[in-house]
Amino acid sequence: MFKFLHAADLHLDSPLRGLNRYEGAPVEAIRGATRRALENLVELAIRDSVRFVLIAGDVYDGDWEDVNTGLFFVRQMARLKDKRIPVYLISGNHDAASEIARDLPYPDNVHVFPYEAASTKILDDFRVAIHGQSYARRDDKRNLANQYPLAIPGHFNVAMLHTALEGRDGHENYAPCTLEELVNRGYDYWALGHVHQREAVNGGRWPRVEFAGNIQGRHIRELDAKGCLIVRVGEDRVARPEFHPLDVFRWTKLKVDCTHLEDREAILRRVAEEFDSAVQQSENRPLAVRVELSGVTTLHDELLADAEGFTSAVRGRAFEHGDRLWLEKIGIYTSRPLLDQPDDTLGEDALSEMEAVITDWRADRTKLAAVLAEGDVAALAGKLPAELLRGDNALPLATGDAAWLDRVQAILFHAATQKEVRS
Repeated sequence: MFKFLHAADLHLDSPLRGLNRYEGAPVEAIRGATRRALENLVELAIRDSVRFVLIAGDVYDGDWEDVNTGLFFVRQMARLKDKRIPVYLISGNHDAASEIARDLPYPDNVHVFPYEAASTKILDDFRVAIHGQSYARRDDKRNLANQYPLAIPGHFNVAMLHTALEGRDGHENYAPCTLEELVNRGYDYWALGHVHQREAVNGGRWPRVEFAGNIQGRHIRELDAKGCLIVRVGEDRVARPEFHPLDVFRWTKLKVDCTHLEDREAILRRVAEEFDSAVQQSENRPLAVRVELSGVTTLHDELLADAEGFTSAVRGRAFEHGDRLWLEKIGIYTSRPLLDQPDDTLGEDALSEMEAVITDWRADRTKLAAVLAEGDVAALAGKLPAELLRGDNALPLATGDAAWLDRVQAILFHAATQKEVRS
């Protein structure tokens, strides 16, 4: 019967974080990823002949003040106007903080819902009612949903809301509400924004309650494909959303199980296999990859002790894919078989001294807290070889939690064992 496009969280010109860590990465080109993703959105809307476009908040990125960002958005909306595609949008928390959003005139095919109260636009040609309300301020903690008007009988009712519902990890709890409150409005489709992870909140049931997610991942917490939803509404007046990727650059995590791998080359081969698979699944998009090593392995101590060298070796495997893949980071979360086994062969030096007290610290955490407070760890560190204090995975000296103890013990155990082998 008709189709519409649901998108949210464009965050135009939001800087992609951490790119300066990538050797050889085309940083400046990638910084334009959010703009290119919006261009992809417009091209998709035109190609699929959608009847209208919904943008559920956060066109801009906070207090970004570059008017060129706004002018770029206006040009893209004008492309939709040329094809007679109307755009309906609500401002989200970032738009409410934006100087651009306040003053920039939009083409007349763009309707911005006011912030004073929820309102409705009727599309008579195919009996659709669109409801929405913008944010009045950045930290809008009001429950907006329960003030939306009831559904209009005889129409397909769509509502836009920028919300975290009852809360989502990594997102401020703005415009809080419950799924039950949304269902009770009697609408056929809720187009949600604010949460950057795509989610069908109500599953495949009526009404469809959908987070489209953002259109371009900007850092390692915004993983995998990003895009929008094309929603088909048939003669039965049922909404059927379908995801379409829009992103031009992608972030992903690769979890590599090192259990039963007996040498570094075996781990490198496993990592290279994961690289190959990720590139094949990237739909020809460049990737920033974080590798996370896990599992029980006899190589645990060696990996931590020579993390800098191992990272360089993995980065070399990443370079084999050219501009299609960059290594963002390696996390080493492996463990040693038969943890906490004392080694009576170690000499009476600084390494064996610290190895000995770690077991005591595990048994008595109040003693550990006192040691940290007195600065004894830093003093003892001054006796250690310099190679244990360098690089991204160097001996940590600050926290004192369980992970800290594991890492300290692994690094020291390997270093002491290697010293015994060399002597």
